[in-house]
Amino acid sequence: MSDKLKVVLVDDQGLCRRGLCELLSNCYDFSVLGTTGSVDELRKLLDQKPDLMIVDLRMKPLDGISLLQLLRSEGYTTPAVMLTMSDSETDLTNAIRAGVRGYLLKDMAPDDVVDAIRRVAAGELVVAPTMTMKMIDMLRGEQVEQEPKNSLKLLTDREREILQLLARGESNKAIAQSLNISYDTVKQHVRHILNKLNLSSRVKAAVLFAKEQGGHEEDLPRC
Repeated sequence: MSDKLKVVLVDDQGLCRRGLCELLSNCYDFSVLGTTGSVDELRKLLDQKPDLMIVDLRMKPLDGISLLQLLRSEGYTTPAVMLTMSDSETDLTNAIRAGVRGYLLKDMAPDDVVDAIRRVAAGELVVAPTMTMKMIDMLRGEQVEQEPKNSLKLLTDREREILQLLARGESNKAIAQSLNISYDTVKQHVRHILNKLNLSSRVKAAVLFAKEQGGHEEDLPRC
C-alpha cells in the first residue's frame, strides 16, 4: 500500500488503547487517527474516513457487537476488526455475523496482530490462529464459494503441506519454523494456494481442506 493505513482504536480501557496505539504508531505503514471509548467521539473519528476500526468486544455501556450494529444502522460502513480476550465460539460467530473482517485475541504476539490487521486491510477475512478450528466448525457444511470438486488436486505437495498447517491454526511464522523455510516463502505459497483455489482467505481454504478430509475432527488437531 502506498498510503498509510488509517485506523481508529475503540476500547473502554485507556491502557489497552494506549498500548495498541503505540504498537501501530511504531509501524511505518499505519496512521492512528485517534483512540476512544466513547460512541460520540467514535462518530467524529469515523467521519475522517479511516480504513479500519479496531474494536474491543467487552465494553460498557455498549459491547463491541452492539456498537457495530448501532453504527451500521446509522450508515457507518468502516470495516471492523474485533480485538478481544474472548475465545468463545459464540462470540466469534456473533462477531462474524455482525460483519467484522477480523477476530483477533489480545494474547497474540504483537507482530502477529499487526500482520493480521494488514491482511484484513488487504481484503482477507482473518481470525486468530487458535480460533481457526472454531471458525471451521462454524462454517463446516456451508458452501465455500464455487470451488470445483477435488480442487485441492491443483496444489503441489508443499502447498498441501502448508494448507494442512493453516487448517491446524498455525501462523505464517510458525509454519516457516516448522518447515525450515523463510517467512516470505510461506507468504508466497499461501498466495499461490488461494489463487489456485480461487478463494479470498486462508480461513476458507482451511474449511475446504476440512471438507476434503471428510469433516472428521481427528483429521484437524486442535491448537
